[in-house]
Amino acid sequence: MSYLKGLLTSCLVLASVMSWAKAVPISIDKTKVKLPEETVKEPPQSVDTGLHYDRYLREVIDFLEKDQHFREKLHNTDMEDIKQGKLAKELDFVSHHVRTKLDELKRQEVSRLRTLIKAKQDIEGGNDIAVDHQALLKQFEYLNHMNPHTFEVEDLDRLIKSATKDLENYDKERHEEFKRYEMMKEHERQEHLKTLDEEGRRKEEEHYEEMKKKHADHPKVNHPGSKDQLKEVWEEADGLDPEDFDPKTFFNLHDTNGDGFFDEQELEALFTKELEKIYDPTNEEDDMVEMEEERLRMREHVMNEVDSNKDRLVSLDEFLVATKKKEFLEPDSWETLEQNQAYTDEEMREFEEQLARQEEDLNLKAADLQKQREDLERQQEQLNAQKVELQQAVEHMERLKTQKVPPPPEMQLEGNAVPESQGHDQPPVPPEHQPLPPGHQDIPLEQQQQHDAPQNQQDLGQEHQNIPQENQPLPPGHNSPPHDSPQMPLDHNNVP
Repeated sequence: MSYLKGLLTSCLVLASVMSWAKAVPISIDKTKVKLPEETVKEPPQSVDTGLHYDRYLREVIDFLEKDQHFREKLHNTDMEDIKQGKLAKELDFVSHHVRTKLDELKRQEVSRLRTLIKAKQDIEGGNDIAVDHQALLKQFEYLNHMNPHTFEVEDLDRLIKSATKDLENYDKERHEEFKRYEMMKEHERQEHLKTLDEEGRRKEEEHYEEMKKKHADHPKVNHPGSKDQLKEVWEEADGLDPEDFDPKTFFNLHDTNGDGFFDEQELEALFTKELEKIYDPTNEEDDMVEMEEERLRMREHVMNEVDSNKDRLVSLDEFLVATKKKEFLEPDSWETLEQNQAYTDEEMREFEEQLARQEEDLNLKAADLQKQREDLERQQEQLNAQKVELQQAVEHMERLKTQKVPPPPEMQLEGNAVPESQGHDQPPVPPEHQPLPPGHQDIPLEQQQQHDAPQNQQDLGQEHQNIPQENQPLPPGHNSPPHDSPQMPLDHNNVP
């Protein structure tokens, strides 16, 4: 997680959120301000809380602050009552104009969430699936999704509790993210050592130890929030005599938005001088991510010591009470990050195992993708081969049409093929002029009819079948001529 500059980490405990602090980059020293009587207070400006519903949150609070009745109830309500939702009931007494605007803000927020749900569905490829907006809106706990039209007491109660929970978990998530960052840095260092030979590893380890010693060699770091630490800011940043240190004057000097509270950002600005003792962005051995973690540790420590009502704000009264404690006057030494490793050996071992599992999963996915790629390439080759065969067949058919080449024998009709010599442009021959089958040319009409008679009429008795051929009677017109008559050829054209 990247550490955002100027993030308003004040939780939605309405007393603090009503006066949003102005965001100031870390590079700017907020401690350099004028004396109270010369100080020109700047109006508070809204900054991003880091929540995904930040705009909705700020707009709701802005309009609630405009209602006089609600603003008075806010200043007179205990912090625990606010967290438990008692202040939300005062919504019924705000003006009609404010309620109308709150209704409009809620409708806009519901519309925005529905748009986000639809966009996510489109990205995931579910265009054909009906969207149940009511079911999906349940994940957004900071509003009542069952009533998308009007802003009610339950909506304010949900908004307060959700923002409180989300912002309280924010620091915890930042610590976990930093821990993963440190473990990954060590993991990469160890992996780099594996790529070196023995001499290279020895030199790399020596360099690593040298950088650690250089980083640890810095001036003493004062305990955050102690008298010594604040007097150093008073002297070096404010340019005042340390013997004239006054807690109330110091508070007014550094309450830069003039709301009567130190918010978390204003507290963190007080630690700039201490952090500059440890970290220098121009030094190789100094990690600026670690510097932001150190800043967070200091701010959390002071909040735990001074913020008695746990509203994530330090009031003037709380600050003055803290300056009278022994811890303020005689604090223990402050242990910096290099003295407190961010992770344990067990956590590092679990992190390595998790990385190994992730790497194995990635390798399996890569192998599966490679197999899919090879299958697709084979399918593409098959399709290309089929395409070539089809193209060749089309070209062959085109050549046949162009050259009028007869089709191959297997494509000809058996028994009904037309002779090549008989062109398609010759008129058909009438049946009576078609040549007779072999053996029927010299047979008279009545003999042909007799030949085509049924088989039982052609079959003669057994005794007729045994008549010698030379003694069988000839058909009419075929009687043997006299032996002394010359043999004359038969003129078929004169046969009746």
